[in-house]
Amino acid sequence: MISDQTVAQTARRFADYAREEKLDSVSVILHGGEPLLVGPAGLRSICEELTRTIAPVTALDLRIHTNGVTLNRRHLEVFAEFDVKVGISLDGDRAANDRHRLDRKGRSSYDRVVQAVDLLRSPEFRHLYLGLLCTVDVANDPVLVHDALAALDPPRIDYLLPHSTWDHPPSRPTGSPTAYADWLLRVFDRWDERGRTVPVRTFDSVLSTLGGGPSETEALGLAPSDLAVVETDGSFEQADSLKTAYDGAAATGYDVYQHSFGELVRHPGVRARQLGISGVSETCRKCPVVESCGGGLYAHRYRDGSGFDNPSVFCGDLLALIDGIADRNIQRDLSPAVRSAERLRADQLQLNRELLALLHNRQSGRPGWDEVWRTLLQQDADDSVLPHLDAVLGHPYARTFLRRSLDGPADTGRLAVTVAAVALRAAALGVVPGETAMRWDADSAVLHLPTLGTLQLTGPGPVEITATSGRLLLREATGAEHRLPIAGAAGDLGSWRPLYALGWPEGAGTGDAPLLDDANPYRDCFAAPVTPGLDPGAVADFRVRWGEAAALLADRVPGWSKEPAALFPTVVTPLAVGAGVRTGAHGPGAIGVAVDAPPEAIARGVLREGRLAWLAALRESTDLHLPGTGAGPLLDAASTALGEADYWSTEPAEDPRRRAALARADEALVRFDARPERELTASGAAVAAQLRSEWRELRG
Repeated sequence: MISDQTVAQTARRFADYAREEKLDSVSVILHGGEPLLVGPAGLRSICEELTRTIAPVTALDLRIHTNGVTLNRRHLEVFAEFDVKVGISLDGDRAANDRHRLDRKGRSSYDRVVQAVDLLRSPEFRHLYLGLLCTVDVANDPVLVHDALAALDPPRIDYLLPHSTWDHPPSRPTGSPTAYADWLLRVFDRWDERGRTVPVRTFDSVLSTLGGGPSETEALGLAPSDLAVVETDGSFEQADSLKTAYDGAAATGYDVYQHSFGELVRHPGVRARQLGISGVSETCRKCPVVESCGGGLYAHRYRDGSGFDNPSVFCGDLLALIDGIADRNIQRDLSPAVRSAERLRADQLQLNRELLALLHNRQSGRPGWDEVWRTLLQQDADDSVLPHLDAVLGHPYARTFLRRSLDGPADTGRLAVTVAAVALRAAALGVVPGETAMRWDADSAVLHLPTLGTLQLTGPGPVEITATSGRLLLREATGAEHRLPIAGAAGDLGSWRPLYALGWPEGAGTGDAPLLDDANPYRDCFAAPVTPGLDPGAVADFRVRWGEAAALLADRVPGWSKEPAALFPTVVTPLAVGAGVRTGAHGPGAIGVAVDAPPEAIARGVLREGRLAWLAALRESTDLHLPGTGAGPLLDAASTALGEADYWSTEPAEDPRRRAALARADEALVRFDARPERELTASGAAVAAQLRSEWRELRG
C-alpha cells in the first residue's frame, strides 16, 4: 500500500506542476492492483490529502478504477464526500465475467460486482457512477456481453483490447485475422440497433476521428499521451500497460522525491508518446485510417528487435473495425442541408436537442436538475414559447456548454439560466410561460442569460426566478431582488448589462444583426484568449471597426451571406490583441475577433471563417467524403481560397491582390480536383459543384 508520505509528496509535486503550467484542471485516478484494499479510512486519507493540496491550485477531478468486488456503502460515502467518480471492471454477463474473474477460492465474483453496481446506481450515489470497463474476450458472446453491461445503465462502456504484443500475440480461437474487429462490430450493430443510448468510448472515438474530431481514448488516435503513473513506492512510470511489453518497459528511473512532473514530461520515453503522427511506424503513416487508429495502444506495438516502431499487433483488427464503422455510418445520399441554409440550421438545432437529452439522461436525479428540466419541457410544449427556446438552444455557445457538461460535471445553474433566458425572451413579448419558477445554487456572483445579458448578484448562493408579464423577478437568499428588463433594453440598468447588437449595412447580411457577446461563460472556446467584458469605450471602438468591416463586405462582396458557402455570424466575441479572426469549438454562428483587428482583416476573416464554419456544420449533418482520404482539408482550402478571390474580385483585373488571390484559388481547386471523385459522397460532390460554379463566375 502507498504510504501517507508518498501520497503527500505526490500531491505537492502535482500541485506544483499544475501551478507552473497554469492548468485549468487535472485528474487523479486511484488505480491498482485493487485500490479498495486500502479500505474506506485509507481512501479517505488519500482523497483528503490530494484535495487539500491540489484543489486550491486547480480543479481536481478524482476517479477510481476498481473490480467492485468489495465496494460497499462506506466506500461510497467517502467517494461522495470528495466527489470521486467510480469506474468498475466487468466483462459482461455471468459466464463471460467468470471466465477470468473468479475469486481466490474459485468462486464467481459476478453477483458481488452487480450488487456493488446496483448500490452505485442508487439515487444517493448515481452521480459518482463513471462507467464500466470490459476487456474483450472473443470466446464470449458479444451480444450477451453488451446486453448485460447495458442493463446496468452505465454512463459509459469502455471495451478494451487484451494486452498483447507481437512476441505474445492475442488469442484467436477461430483463426480469423480480424476476430477482435468482428466481435466489436457485432457489439456495434447491437449498440446501433438499440439506439446508441449508452455511450461506448471505443465507438465514440472512432466516430469522432472519422468526422475530423479528437480521439477519446489513449488506445486510439494521434493525441499525445497525458498520463503519468506513480507507483506505491513513489516511482514515476509511464503508462502501466507498457509492463506487458517487457520487464522494465514502463520504468523511468524517476520518483516523486527526487523529480518533478515537469522533469517526467521531458523524459524520452514519455516524449515518444507525444509525437503524434511522427511517432508511429512508417507503415502506419501511410495507412488511410491512421487519424482514427493512431497506431493503436503504444504497448501493443512492441516486438523484440524493433521495439515500438511497429504497427499494433491488432493492426488488422483496427483497420477492419474503423472501416466497418465508417461503412455503417457514411451517409452517401445528397443531404438537403447542402443547398438549404434553413435545413442546415434545423439540423444543428436538432443536434443540440439530442445532446441536451443525453445530458438529461446522465443528470436526472441530481439536486435541482429535474425541477429545471420540468420547466424546460413546459416551454417546449408551448407553441408561443417554442421559438424563443429554439433561439436560446441554437445559440453557438449552447453547444460548448452541452459538450463540456457531457465530458465533465454538469451545472444545474447553467441549464436554469438557459430556461430563464427563454422565459425572459417570451415575457418581453407579453407571453408568460406556464409556471416558470426555479431555484438553484448560483456558483458565481455573475449570472449570464444567453442571448440577452448579464446580471450582477450580491454574491454566489441560492437564487429563485419567477416570470411575470414583461419581466423576470430574481430573488437572492440575502433578500436582494432583481427585476430583469425586457429584451433589447439599452444601456446599463443597475445590475443588468444587456448584450449589444453590432451594426450591419443594408444588403450585407440576412436576419438580425450579430450580438457582441463578451460575457458568456462558455465563449472561451477559441484557440486564442478571450477578453474580459469590455468597458463602454472599448465597446464603442469595437462597434466602429466592425461597422467599417461590414461596409467593406457590402461593397466588395454584395449579398455574400446569401451564397451557399457562407455562414452568417450571429455572435461576435472579442479576442485578445493579436488573435485575428477565428472560429472555435462551438456551434455554427460564432466568430472571434481580436480587439485590435483592422476592418479589412475583419472583413476577410468573416468570409474565410464563415466558409469553414459552413463546411464544419455540414459535416455534422451529413458526410461529404470518405474518411481517411485527405479530401476534407483540400475541400476546406479550396473554399477559403475562393472566398479570398471573391473579396478581391471587384478590383481591376491588373490588381496584384486580385491576380494573386485568383492564382491561389486556381491552385487549390486543381489540387482538390486531383482527388478521385469516388472519395466524395453525393453531398460532397454537390459542394464541389458549387465551388466550381463559383470559380467560373469569378473567372468571368
